[in-house]
Amino acid sequence: MDARTLGAYGESLAAAYYRKQGFEIITANYRTRMGEVDLIVSNGKLLIFVEVKARSRGALAPGRCAVTKSKQRRVIAAAKAYLASHPEWDCAMRFDVYEVTQRGMDYEEICIENAFMV
Repeated sequence: MDARTLGAYGESLAAAYYRKQGFEIITANYRTRMGEVDLIVSNGKLLIFVEVKARSRGALAPGRCAVTKSKQRRVIAAAKAYLASHPEWDCAMRFDVYEVTQRGMDYEEICIENAFMV
């Protein structure tokens, strides 16, 4: 599986996870000049901006290691742009990292809640 396909698969696994937790997928792949958010989900009381990191079985480091301070700033900037254009979201928010790692024919999934803060 190439990196783009693996990334899309990781995003679909993350979306399924949040749906099972009672969240609605508000949007996927929200892009601005300042950055991108892979998933935006909500349960009406909480708005979560999710960065998905998918890695193949040969990866040397977990996906969370790729969420550098610079990447965090870009995700936060995109989240601020989203909130500025959607003032109806007057609720608590957080930033999660959803990590998907290929393990043979299976995938290990880890959700890191509150992975970083504004």
